[in-house]
Amino acid sequence: MPQETNRPKLAWRGVDLITLAMLAAALGVAFWGYDSYLYPLVTALTTAFPPMAELQLGVWILPAVVGAVLVRKPGAALFAELIAANVELLLGNTWGATVLISASLQALGIELIVLLFAYKRFNLWIAILGGALSALFEVIYEFYSYVPDYSPAFKAVYLVCGVVSGAVISGAGGWFLVRALGATGALNAFAAGRDSRAAKLNA
Repeated sequence: MPQETNRPKLAWRGVDLITLAMLAAALGVAFWGYDSYLYPLVTALTTAFPPMAELQLGVWILPAVVGAVLVRKPGAALFAELIAANVELLLGNTWGATVLISASLQALGIELIVLLFAYKRFNLWIAILGGALSALFEVIYEFYSYVPDYSPAFKAVYLVCGVVSGAVISGAGGWFLVRALGATGALNAFAAGRDSRAAKLNA
């Protein structure tokens, strides 16, 4: 009789692909809405000190954290982030096809964090750390692509705003979004959903 191990099951299932694709597509539509209505407003409000606009960054990293926390398998963050970015691109956005570069970088941080913990830990702090690292990679890219003329002081504030946004909006926000969906029973096919239901019953 083969011995059981506590190794995570890393092979993708059909339900993983379908559920994550649907969630990511919905977030891609949300991106488009944010790009069209809220992004211009928030950017206008930060005109006096533009680096503060980077507090929005976590919005676009959200699918990566949701993907990693929900599916818990290699590539889940990248899969979700690229689908959301492609939907955003097809609907029309401000940055064109460069969102696909950003999507890859925004998924990289959380992918590395869950790999570091061997796909065994998916708590709130892992999500926060992953969101922050993903934001760090994206901000470094933006230093060269979007704000190359910023002074060192502006870049420092820009970096802090981006990392905080990644940690709070995408990290904590993504984790709580999965918990909320799981508590409804909609994610019972996933370990994340069962964890959420158990936490709700024990509350």
